[in-house]
Amino acid sequence: MSDVQRPIVWVHGDCLRPTNPSLEAYPAAPALFVFDDALLEAYQISLKRIVFMYECLLELPVTIRRGDMATELLAFAEMHNATRIITTDSPSPHFAAVCKALRKTLPVEVLDEPPFLDYDGELDLGRFSRYWRVAQRFVS
Repeated sequence: MSDVQRPIVWVHGDCLRPTNPSLEAYPAAPALFVFDDALLEAYQISLKRIVFMYECLLELPVTIRRGDMATELLAFAEMHNATRIITTDSPSPHFAAVCKALRKTLPVEVLDEPPFLDYDGELDLGRFSRYWRVAQRFVS
């Protein structure tokens, strides 16, 4: 197998479903989700939300870890002799920062996802209720 063909898949909290484009595009690749303590604290993610995320993850072919997202992803990639990381796009500023950190070591391919809604204004991603108040008017 060539170097180009040894990816891992990074599953993140913005795409926890079996139809995640990264999982569909690379069904045989090892996949990882990381519960990042700093991220959970920064966004004040509730225990109820963490349990929901965990239950979603149990339906996916992923390894689940806890720690610093970039550190865990790079360790997982090394463990699997991966030469790149595949993931699905996210509007999260934290996602962009993690991608930037990962790219210092490995290429990161970000797959597009069909947009959930047709809206190009600012959305509050910190709390679902504030996000949904705006978003629900634009969902078809």
